[in-house]
Amino acid sequence: MKKGICIGTLPGGSIEDRFKLGKDAGFDGIEIGTLENDGDRQNCKMLANQAGIDLFSVMNAKHWSLPLSHPDPEVRADSVQGVIDSLDTATVIGASTVLLVPAVVNPEISYEDAYSRSQEEIKSLISVSKEKNVKISIENVWNKFLLSPIEFVNYIDEFESDCIGAYFDVGNILLYGYPQHWIRSIGGRMDKVHIKGFNANGFRWTGLIEDCSIDWNAVMTALSDIGYDEYITAELGVDQNDPIGGTHKISQDMDRIIAGEV
Repeated sequence: MKKGICIGTLPGGSIEDRFKLGKDAGFDGIEIGTLENDGDRQNCKMLANQAGIDLFSVMNAKHWSLPLSHPDPEVRADSVQGVIDSLDTATVIGASTVLLVPAVVNPEISYEDAYSRSQEEIKSLISVSKEKNVKISIENVWNKFLLSPIEFVNYIDEFESDCIGAYFDVGNILLYGYPQHWIRSIGGRMDKVHIKGFNANGFRWTGLIEDCSIDWNAVMTALSDIGYDEYITAELGVDQNDPIGGTHKISQDMDRIIAGEV
């Protein structure tokens, strides 16, 4: 199992500082956001190589502001281009995955329209994903969409493509499900995993272990059962009282979670 951390969880005034901190804290890799041009992408890859850190995943930048479920086809076209920019970023930095929030449901966008529109647009991206050998992986978030594991896996399977996978967020699912159940339903579709802490009774984010409602041993057992041995990636806020120490604490908590010592 590899330990990852999101770039936004790392404090620091520069990319160099963040990459160095991630390495020093014991992380194997960092998930970054979409970069707009090859110059920035090449520079980011160079800095990662200097720090000895892997850049394994790219979080798409436009899926919230320009959702693939939007009724305006021009907005959807801009969103598709955002995914292409993410795929291009992944290609240059050597990442294997682009994280994608597939759709948003709101008063103006029905569930059915979100489903059909987003699938149509994602289908148009499969050839690009295949050409670049970068997987597009669908994340479960609080977007009022794909609310059961059965629907989630059916949505992925309907693409009939190995280019589309699952990016499962353990903390996000606690609001309306049990992560260990979802993990077993997802099975071999699992591409990457996000982790964060959540207190279900208090409806609030927490650290990974203290005051957290997640049964980490059940989660790790489920991941083992499906043969998952890839990145688990921390996505938490920066500890404003102790940014550096907080980063090391996340890494240490992840060691305990992976070792089954929680």
